[in-house]
Amino acid sequence: MGLGLAAVGRPGYITLGRDRDLPPDRSVAALRQRVHDLLDAAYAAGVRRIDAARSYGRAEEFLAGWLARAGDRPGLVISSKWGYTYTADWQVHAEAHEIKDHGVATYERQLAETRALLDGHLDVYQIHSLTPDSPALTDRDLHRRLAELAATGVTVGASVSGPGQGEAIRAALAVEVDGRPLFRSVQATWNVLEPSAGPALAEAHAAGCTVMVKEGVANGRLAVPDPELDRVLLPLAEAAGTTRDALALAAALHQPWADVVLSGAATVDQLTSNLRAADVHLSADALDALSSLAEPPAAYWAHRSALPWH
Repeated sequence: MGLGLAAVGRPGYITLGRDRDLPPDRSVAALRQRVHDLLDAAYAAGVRRIDAARSYGRAEEFLAGWLARAGDRPGLVISSKWGYTYTADWQVHAEAHEIKDHGVATYERQLAETRALLDGHLDVYQIHSLTPDSPALTDRDLHRRLAELAATGVTVGASVSGPGQGEAIRAALAVEVDGRPLFRSVQATWNVLEPSAGPALAEAHAAGCTVMVKEGVANGRLAVPDPELDRVLLPLAEAAGTTRDALALAAALHQPWADVVLSGAATVDQLTSNLRAADVHLSADALDALSSLAEPPAAYWAHRSALPWH
């Protein structure tokens, strides 16, 4: 399992329950300390995959500070993403929290920003929220520059989102530079409410890509009480002796193509609960029952888009 920093690198995000998960003080110093506490706990628990992005507020900065403070941390694999620019100016409510641009100029600028913070620690660099209509899939100049990055030892990846995740993954797998596949890592939303990317992720895994699962608890929907979902979740969680969140993440861990499943925890207690997923065994019947919760992709993503920043 890994730790993603989307929910703690900035004062506002769409994860449910942030009003109780984060302190009233959403200052830079307060969230820096929260990120460092989470990273300390994660590393102590055996987590070696950390995921950030340029648009996660100051997540890269906080991570860089922890790396400098923590000293040698063997085995860490750090991924980050470019393609969205954070624009909320450290406000919980903003007209626009981030602006998407997959052009070469944004890539060059954000790569320089990431390197200034994480150079020497950056292992995977991903296009953020690739969709089937993204110009990044056809921009040969961008592909060449990404291949130059790959030649330095950084794995080039794609993080996908939206109801067309499967199409975006397959399009990314087809991109080649000088006869070689460009994208060697794929990050996608997969959870029991939105499992539609599964077949494409299996293809990516079979093609030799590292597959990372994000939003395994559906931005909190699978971790908080919900009468409709709990009719399935609670009996299964009780039978497995675990919690809603660990059950949901265990379902992702049971997918044979999943190399890394990210926790998006905002508190150390949440992280501890999330990491229990690794010890949860789910029978085929339990996995079948969880699959009954799947929503049409368009409906799932419409619901996600409507979640408020708070």
